[in-house]
Amino acid sequence: MVIMKKIPLLPIVFLLILFAGCNTGSDHPTYGSREWKEYLGGPERNHYSPLDQINAGNANKLSVAWEYHTSDSGQIQCNPIIVGGVLYGMTATATPFAIDAATGKEIWKFQTGNDTVIYNQIGIASSAAIAGGVVYFGCRDGHFYAVDAKTGAPKWNHDNKMGWVIASPAVKNGVVYFPTSDGTRFKALDAATGMLKYSVENKAVSFSSPALVNDVAYFGSSDGWLHAVDIATGASKADFQSDGSKENAAKYIDDKGHMTGLYPDFTLDGMIIGVHRMFTLGSFLSSPVVAGGVLYVGSTDGNLYALR
Repeated sequence: MVIMKKIPLLPIVFLLILFAGCNTGSDHPTYGSREWKEYLGGPERNHYSPLDQINAGNANKLSVAWEYHTSDSGQIQCNPIIVGGVLYGMTATATPFAIDAATGKEIWKFQTGNDTVIYNQIGIASSAAIAGGVVYFGCRDGHFYAVDAKTGAPKWNHDNKMGWVIASPAVKNGVVYFPTSDGTRFKALDAATGMLKYSVENKAVSFSSPALVNDVAYFGSSDGWLHAVDIATGASKADFQSDGSKENAAKYIDDKGHMTGLYPDFTLDGMIIGVHRMFTLGSFLSSPVVAGGVLYVGSTDGNLYALR
């Protein structure tokens, strides 16, 4: 299933791997257009845009056109989405918003759930996807939302049973795809109704935004595995294990494939130790990028992997 050849580079290791189902036949997606409808530009996550007004020759001459103050605290962690002259963003706590991209004038805001008990089930750490006049996004309040792109009015929301959605969704052919973190699922929902099409189990939490190529979704998980699943059924097509996972899985993965023994306790120090241990597994936390028939993804084991 996987053929691997190591090519030493400094300061990383670059791996060329044969991985089924990744050939797009083009360096750039045909839907690249002049908009930015999803995280990293589109469901292939290849950062590509044909826009050339701003380039290496004039970037140092840019000046501030406007500022938008969200009246919220914390970092804005989203990739701004631009569709039809409107910029869609997310505050770090709980508020998606839409503003005029030319002027910065607010069009609407939307309020997600709050947590006044443990202050844990709140916040947005991902980007929206826009399709068919609808804004799709997940939240740490345990829900996945669809709201009207013009008005911000709610259309539907899906209950993930307290499971965070840290990943940015991908939308294709009327279906929206995303993994959950502590819910350890990969889900497909009907984009029009929010009806669940399937929900498949992950062995570990996933923060990785899926990349869609042809009929396959690619995403990573914190146990150091990269997954390829059939977008129609959720069935596994292939998996790839990072070097860190191969080296350290015996310490922190049980016989059923689930992570165990990472956190000595739930103090701040214990959480820091646990995250460090998880990173030794070569977690795939970021989104894969697909360009020119090659899938690229980085890992917490310090390696960058290229899969063909």
